[in-house]
Amino acid sequence: MEKNKSTKNLTLDPENWPAIRQLGHQMIDDLFDYWENIRDEKIWKPIPDSVKQHLEQSIPEVGQSPEEVYREFREFIFPYNKGNVHPRFFAWIQGTGTPLGVLADLLASGMNPNVAIGEHSAMYVDRQVVNWCKELMNFPADASGILVSGGSMANITALTVARNSFQNENIRKKGLKAASAQLVLYCSVETHSCVQKAAEIIGLGTEAVRKIEVNERYEMLIDRLDSQIQADLAAGLLPFCIVGTSGTVNTGAIDPMDELLVVSKKYGMWFHVDGAYGALAKLDVKYASRLKAIEQADSLAFDLHKWLYVPYEVGCTLIRDADKHRESFAITPNYLLQEKRGLSGGLDSINNYGFELSRGFKALKIWMSLKEHGREKYAQMIAQNNRQAEYLAELVESHPDLELMAPVSMSITCFRMIKPGHSEDQLLDLNREILLRLQEEGIASPSSTILNGKYTLRVANVNQRTRMEDMDLLIREVLRIGREVEI
Repeated sequence: MEKNKSTKNLTLDPENWPAIRQLGHQMIDDLFDYWENIRDEKIWKPIPDSVKQHLEQSIPEVGQSPEEVYREFREFIFPYNKGNVHPRFFAWIQGTGTPLGVLADLLASGMNPNVAIGEHSAMYVDRQVVNWCKELMNFPADASGILVSGGSMANITALTVARNSFQNENIRKKGLKAASAQLVLYCSVETHSCVQKAAEIIGLGTEAVRKIEVNERYEMLIDRLDSQIQADLAAGLLPFCIVGTSGTVNTGAIDPMDELLVVSKKYGMWFHVDGAYGALAKLDVKYASRLKAIEQADSLAFDLHKWLYVPYEVGCTLIRDADKHRESFAITPNYLLQEKRGLSGGLDSINNYGFELSRGFKALKIWMSLKEHGREKYAQMIAQNNRQAEYLAELVESHPDLELMAPVSMSITCFRMIKPGHSEDQLLDLNREILLRLQEEGIASPSSTILNGKYTLRVANVNQRTRMEDMDLLIREVLRIGREVEI
């Protein structure tokens, strides 16, 4: 027994606290230098084969010093970042993050709570942030909500509630096989792919997703929607949910929200809004009226790592009927009993409103960011991104060698370079080469899409560091590269 007492106790804490403290300060300084000077850096760098090979090594059997680990990070990882912290990142709808948001994540990781159950401060911060999300979207105070990883999880959470709440089918208990007929979901052909994936995962299947055609502005056609619902009813099917998109990822198109709300009420269907990208655009006065119907939706999905610019990852699902939300997920196993006092007391388990029981403290970065800037500053930032997209479109339309490919909606601008006498195949090759050189030269990172069969440069801007001058630079470089390219 004495021998056992003398055995050294193992720990993962550092042996030298002053040294790890110094290293931590160095990491913070390096990050702040990175952000402060990011405008002067290339947005993206190709990853050398030697770096990729280093990142294929087997698991280490013996540990290294923290200083050596950090040295490897600086050499093999840090220089090859994706680039979405850069002011000219326009490739996908991915926010830039902020310094305080990053520090909030550091604090959240240091506290390391599981924010699902128990009487501790993070649970109350999480609840407060969800309440703030309801205020941002003007949802009822008695609605419910949950913070999730992002739009995909937010959408599948909402559609699960929509499925489980449909009429008196009791689907959660009996399963879809007991439903009186096939449930059918409606969205546009421009709706994000995660909605189809969600339909597949919750058991509806791809064939139960009706993708409705869009107009020349890429907005869902209401008459086609209504006709399809009537046809499905006549066929003995069960139309149960309409998904409207408040800002498609392709062009930023906004489905006709007011009409979708009317149709959903006409047929007694659930109205869900995929606002992963664009719901927060309702803070911009130019789009507030077009997005007003969001406030009447049965559910809403939106991301905060996009237009609240907080670091990855965090999205939100809001459900108008809190009882239906809880009834879709609540379960209490014996090992998660809630008490009236002590650590097992406190708020209702967040696990009763979603699938995850393991949840990080993602609410803190939102809480600190909203405290730092306030709603009005975010409204101004979102409006700024939208005006930048409109300015870019003006630059495109002012130049005869450029062509605007879709109406500008919110903060997405789609355009291409054209040359007289070039075929569509040649224009595809030209614009693809422009895109790749913009990225490879570290100038800017647009992405591409296909609109009406034509290869298109797509600039999606939810970037808190972008300036108008970045749009000027982008157009200059597109024209320069385009003139250099021989197709």
